[in-house]
Amino acid sequence: MNLTNKIDFAVVFKVKNANPNGDPLNGNRPRITYDGLGELSDVCIKRKIRNRLMETLPKSKVKIGNEEKEICPIFVQSDDNKVDDHPRLRSRADAVLSNVKIEKDIIETACKTWFDVRAFGQLFAFKGKGSKKTKTKEANETGDDKSVSIGIRGPVSIHSAFSINPISVTSNQITKSVSGEGDGTKRSSDTMGMKHRVDRGIYVFYGSMNSQLAVKTGFGDEDANAIKKVLPKLFENDASSARPEGSMEVLKVIWWQHNCASGQCSSAKVHRSLKVTDTDDLDTLISFDAVNGLTPEVIDGV
Repeated sequence: MNLTNKIDFAVVFKVKNANPNGDPLNGNRPRITYDGLGELSDVCIKRKIRNRLMETLPKSKVKIGNEEKEICPIFVQSDDNKVDDHPRLRSRADAVLSNVKIEKDIIETACKTWFDVRAFGQLFAFKGKGSKKTKTKEANETGDDKSVSIGIRGPVSIHSAFSINPISVTSNQITKSVSGEGDGTKRSSDTMGMKHRVDRGIYVFYGSMNSQLAVKTGFGDEDANAIKKVLPKLFENDASSARPEGSMEVLKVIWWQHNCASGQCSSAKVHRSLKVTDTDDLDTLISFDAVNGLTPEVIDGV
């Protein structure tokens, strides 16, 4: 079953003494806007959603050749959370799609196999057999000439997260001291480095699920509920040196489910109806206005 109704959602979370999303072009300092607001990229948020889904979703069964194999339902896996033997996305795609020739079938197979493909979309770049000038009419009709990449537009869109107020970033110099070469008795020179953290901040990000696009990928109500279940525990099992356990916490998930596929009003109006206050009092943290009779469900973080 496809997605019955349009869905909007928001996630309010707290950062305390952690680097939620370092910027590699700025010495891995926490991302910050010109106005001083803290920022997490949408790519970072999707990565965390994928990681939580990998922990909860059952493996999907796909027929490859004459055999039926179990495949991890997440296509874009990070190196530190990878659960299969594929070194690259291309290898993972070829294992399932190598014998599928027609573009329509490739899209259908990819969406059925991988949850994140039918949710967020994906671009599959195939190596062409020749230049566009040498394409034949038969190749265009059958899809055998894969010189054109196949793009899948997903129904789930995620905004970047921003802090409610400007944040304060603390930077500390650290040293690394190890033994040198040989028998280990000689001490090598210290290596200097920097470690950054956000002292405290309340962040919020928004998302939406589009019923019209869901029809094309097969994203359904069951898939929407899977995302709904992992959002309250987005930062569980996500600890690192930059983000110690407990330093990032989901406070509230706000879930708007419209009464029709096209939605009772625009996502912009729905998101604007939410008011978030920078406070540690969860009773006064959020408030919202009813928009066209649309009242959200509020879910506490785990």
